[in-house]
Amino acid sequence: MLRLHPNGLNRRSFLNVGSLALGGLSLSGLLQARAVASAAGKLVKDKSVIFLFQHGGPSQTETFDPKMDAPVGIRSVTGEVATTLPGVTFGATFPKLARLAHKLAIVRSFATGNGNHDIKPLVSKETFGAGLGAIYGRVAGTSHPVTGMPRNLALFPRAVDPSTQPAVRQFGDFASTGSLGAAYAPFEPGGKGKLQEDLQLAISPDRLADRRALLQSVDRLKYQVDATGALEGLDRFREQAFSTILGGVTDAFDLSKEDPRVVAAYDTAPLVPAHRISKRWNNHKNYADNAQTLGRLLLLARRVCERGAGFVTVTTNFVWDMHADSNNATIEEGMGYVGTPFDHAVAAFIEDCEARGLRDKILLVACGEMGRTPRVNKNGGRDHWGNLSPLLIYGGGLKMGQVIGESSRDGGEPADNPVSNSDLIATVFQTLLDTGELRSASGIPREVLSAVNDGRPIRQLF
Repeated sequence: MLRLHPNGLNRRSFLNVGSLALGGLSLSGLLQARAVASAAGKLVKDKSVIFLFQHGGPSQTETFDPKMDAPVGIRSVTGEVATTLPGVTFGATFPKLARLAHKLAIVRSFATGNGNHDIKPLVSKETFGAGLGAIYGRVAGTSHPVTGMPRNLALFPRAVDPSTQPAVRQFGDFASTGSLGAAYAPFEPGGKGKLQEDLQLAISPDRLADRRALLQSVDRLKYQVDATGALEGLDRFREQAFSTILGGVTDAFDLSKEDPRVVAAYDTAPLVPAHRISKRWNNHKNYADNAQTLGRLLLLARRVCERGAGFVTVTTNFVWDMHADSNNATIEEGMGYVGTPFDHAVAAFIEDCEARGLRDKILLVACGEMGRTPRVNKNGGRDHWGNLSPLLIYGGGLKMGQVIGESSRDGGEPADNPVSNSDLIATVFQTLLDTGELRSASGIPREVLSAVNDGRPIRQLF
């Protein structure tokens, strides 16, 4: 949401609003872009990616590869549930996703490469330390040329609930841009990023109802600032521009503008009330924040994609690390805390996208930085494991209703059709960009070309 301040309209605040702090585009530039083709136009497809990052490392066995014919201690401790795909089962915590399996692609042979806590599917050596969203923004532009929506966003719990904890960053910087530059960092609504701080208008709320008065205030300001070119665009586009700020882009971040029935359909808060989460685990607040916000975060992601966002990272902090130690719950208990909201939120997202005709427009990717050990530890948890990880994919115009690859008997490594982190990255960019055109384009940084070239898109999806 656009933040309002009661101290009037000063020069610095106007300049912040005037550029929207979205990659330095002027207000008029956003509107003029309706008539001027973007230089990146032929490279960028009209699609979006939502990357739901399961921070901590979800278990492959309790999610999409239950191995119920394996011995006790290896097979899923939560059991299994039949899906709409013949002979395919999911972990029993996912009954809603099981009913939608024919609309999903599940990869059972995906490996991120190591068992370290980091954010490697999003920021990795394959991208020279730049985030996937930053790379996309470098090609597509930092803002949508018509709506002004940031191309690259990161949604953490505070984007929908200010009472939640700040984003966990000690395992990796979600805002990393490598050598691409700070302009390509994600916009973080509700966060502390520079872009969020700058998206504010210092004017009393009662003045917003009178847009003409607002524009008159801007006109008066013209005579008080130096001729730096910062006020370029106070022309025939200006009223449209302020309408974009005050009624267009910012509305996307306001869930009160959404149909209450849709908000309720996404809401995961009632599924795991905070008082039912054991305080035996130091991560109990993370579990509570996850349940409180996950569904609404996915709804917010859908809303911003509809308005021109291209790459949206969604994560609810560190909840999938199930060692059964002082911090983290057992696999069985932990899947109740985080698997149940995941099942509900992702199913609600899929059903919503199907109803809104967005199946081919938005690609949802869900995975973590690693998987979990094939064998349950003595405390009832699973430990770090980099040789196999769960991966869910939905939409994007790709081929759904399939399981790609198989794992070994104990669920410890790929048995066929291995998919690497680089392959997933290549799949994302094959969806978002015309990679053939990109390879032949001039002036493309190595981060971009590396992300496109190092892996092979998952062929079964295309």
